[in-house]
Amino acid sequence: MSSKKTLLILAGGLGSRYKGLKQVDGILDNGSPILEYSIYDALEAGFSKVVIIVNKLIPQSYIERLNSLSERRGFELHWVYQEMNSIPLQGFDYPEREKPWGTAHAVLCAKYVIQEPFIMINADDFYGKEAYQLAADEINHHLISDSQFGMIAYPVSTTLSGHGTVARGICTLDSESYLIRVEEQTSIQKLNGSIIYTENGENIKLNPDTLASMNFFIFHPHIFCSLEAYFYDFIESDPTPKQEFYIPSAVQRMMDEKKVKVMVKASPSQWMGVTYADDKKNIKDFLISEIQNNRYPADLWK
Repeated sequence: MSSKKTLLILAGGLGSRYKGLKQVDGILDNGSPILEYSIYDALEAGFSKVVIIVNKLIPQSYIERLNSLSERRGFELHWVYQEMNSIPLQGFDYPEREKPWGTAHAVLCAKYVIQEPFIMINADDFYGKEAYQLAADEINHHLISDSQFGMIAYPVSTTLSGHGTVARGICTLDSESYLIRVEEQTSIQKLNGSIIYTENGENIKLNPDTLASMNFFIFHPHIFCSLEAYFYDFIESDPTPKQEFYIPSAVQRMMDEKKVKVMVKASPSQWMGVTYADDKKNIKDFLISEIQNNRYPADLWK
């Protein structure tokens, strides 16, 4: 039986390596950025509500584009601005802070507009339609609760860039596919036929099928209670001006405190991302092939 489901898109970052507002940068001649493919796939999977976390630099013309789209396609759309003071911080002052507090803070900003199970994704990642169908099944079968979340993960071999190293959250699972931990590994790359990352000056090999978290989580709204408590703990720890409050760290703390288990599903979809500007050609070619294979219309919204 279908349940109400929300798609939460984190679109507040600027993407320093990409040099621009990649979240609203059209990929093909149809002008649709990656996040619109995510919305399209989610709607097809039965999601009816979209919440987008943005910053004040988001062009008004793009807001109007999506507002019009939501009216035409009949889905609920909310814009939520992530700012330094989105969550009140009485008695704390951070004059050197230049941007908000990270992905967990971004999710927390949506607490007043989400009351149902939801998936959280990055705006600049293409996850593939099967990922949304898997997530919808988890919610529809009532497998997402205040004590069980979900994650859609990808084989690390499918998440690399040909234009530089990447950072990925490497998953360790138990025998029943529940998450034990996610460890962020930087400088992951393919080198001489092997996938490696560097730690303490040593190259360490990764099995190509090792699952990596690409920030595709399936949450119950109960998470907001823990995020709020953890956020104030984070602030009271006197973070540096650039330190961030990350969603994987918050989920890990919930698991460590036995508040929640996280079931991990391996996605059969192809993940595509735009870490570097040169990655755009790869995803453009991929989307053209998807259109040729009739998996997407040439113009998403006609």
